[in-house]
Amino acid sequence: MSAERNAAIWYAQDGFDPKAKGINGRRVAGESFLKGFLRHADVEEFVLLAHGAAQIEPVKALAAELRPGKAVRHAPLLRPGSITPVQTVFFPSPNYVQESWRRAAYGTGAWSMCGITHTTSTHAVMQGFFDLRMAPIAEWDAVICTSQSVLSSVSYQMDLIDDHMRSHLRAVPPPRPMLPVIPLGVHCADFEPDAAAGAALRAKLGAGPDDVVFATIARLTPHEKFDPLPIYLAMASAQRQLPGQKLFVVFCGQFREDYSRKVFTEGAAKLMPDVGFALLDGASADDRKAALSGADVFVFLIDNIQETFGLAPLEGMAAGLPLLVSDWDGMKDTVSDDVGFRITSRTLPGQYYAQEALRYQGGTDNYVQYCASTSALTELDMPELTARILQLARQPDLRRKMGAAGKARVRNLYDWAQVVPQMQALWAEQDARRMASAAQSLRYRADALPIAPSPMHLFGSYPTEQVSFGKTRLVLADQTGRPSLAEVLVARNYQGLKRIFAAPEHISRVLQTVTAAGSKGCDLVQLEAGSAIKGALVERIVIWLLKYGFVRRG
Repeated sequence: MSAERNAAIWYAQDGFDPKAKGINGRRVAGESFLKGFLRHADVEEFVLLAHGAAQIEPVKALAAELRPGKAVRHAPLLRPGSITPVQTVFFPSPNYVQESWRRAAYGTGAWSMCGITHTTSTHAVMQGFFDLRMAPIAEWDAVICTSQSVLSSVSYQMDLIDDHMRSHLRAVPPPRPMLPVIPLGVHCADFEPDAAAGAALRAKLGAGPDDVVFATIARLTPHEKFDPLPIYLAMASAQRQLPGQKLFVVFCGQFREDYSRKVFTEGAAKLMPDVGFALLDGASADDRKAALSGADVFVFLIDNIQETFGLAPLEGMAAGLPLLVSDWDGMKDTVSDDVGFRITSRTLPGQYYAQEALRYQGGTDNYVQYCASTSALTELDMPELTARILQLARQPDLRRKMGAAGKARVRNLYDWAQVVPQMQALWAEQDARRMASAAQSLRYRADALPIAPSPMHLFGSYPTEQVSFGKTRLVLADQTGRPSLAEVLVARNYQGLKRIFAAPEHISRVLQTVTAAGSKGCDLVQLEAGSAIKGALVERIVIWLLKYGFVRRG
């Protein structure tokens, strides 16, 4: 175990807790990573970088369950250097620009940063990559790309950004962050099929032993995940060629709105009336288990740029199911010929989609419209899809063979036990690069960051003057008839905003020191000595005491 192979996890519930914040791919992947890291990381301690210690209590409880006795330590975001001896921060998205500026005051070589891609099609992420190239990022930083397709996509955008730097800024682009390809993972044991749950689902469907159930676990949205209608058309075509054998389609997921529900349900009724159809609740662990246990084939026919990896097919493999997926993004890496079929996907050349990009970037279209328009112009080969449905339906031995191969593949390559060591090796490489390039580290003044200068540098022209109290004597003002410090603080109620410029006890100690000095007053040195508070904090308190008339200049 070495600190170089560890990373402090930048923790916020939004990135890791789908139960509390809502199910989406990013949070499901984040939760899966966190559990995998806690189970398999070869580290002395778990370090979580978060605003407050209370935030990490759920992780402490999870660690106590998965790795009893392993220390979990909170590192405050206001003191990020406290991650030491760990020297890498893992951020659960590719957009860690803000954290790079937090680091800048300590030096770009103070520690390494490592992000990871999830959905990369949003404006926020695309703008984030632009900002990342302009931020104080170094060659020892990294963004994990979860597939070769994502690497190609990120590299293409960075090429465009670098061309912009050369042509518009007339600047030499800085070194890029590392862009390693490391997949997401699963805990294979979580997806072992339950024979009773599978039998109950098939009985509910009315599926006989020779009938074939095709199941999908995904968010059920035709505009951000997959269009179900081509699936229905292919299933209906296949069903007409399978006398005596019935096909079933089971979608396990959640609808965000009635629009999506109608597209899925009304489309199924109209386009494949002879194919069995059922919806299960993706928020229910029991329904997810039933879908994986009762299915004969796992289906993931994505036609949407919102998808970047495809975690669900790994779950299907872990359950021992053959796969029927689109030849799309991460599935090009994960789904080999021995574990399932990848259906050919086609789009037009890039110039045909310029209006989609411009309408989204300019705010004419929202994200849903952007994804839906692009999806509408993405083809999955219908004859090929129909042929593969028929092949899987007619060949139970092939299904069993592919299912067994998939189970072995996911355990060997995509269980977190295999993926976490790859991430730890990356962090060690980042640390080695950082140490070898220490002379290239840049350090910025904390009060003069280009994207967050001190407000009274930025707005210094607003007041009459700016002052310091190095040569000022401070005397207690006449308090006759005036409210006390405690009464003023209650009336002003800074805590109602959950933010106060200084702790009330510190304000009280400074005022007490001035009071004790009597009519002679005291200077800044005496004030620091008497209050036992040093530096800028004392002067912050003094100007507030002047603002409210508790003290005056002597």
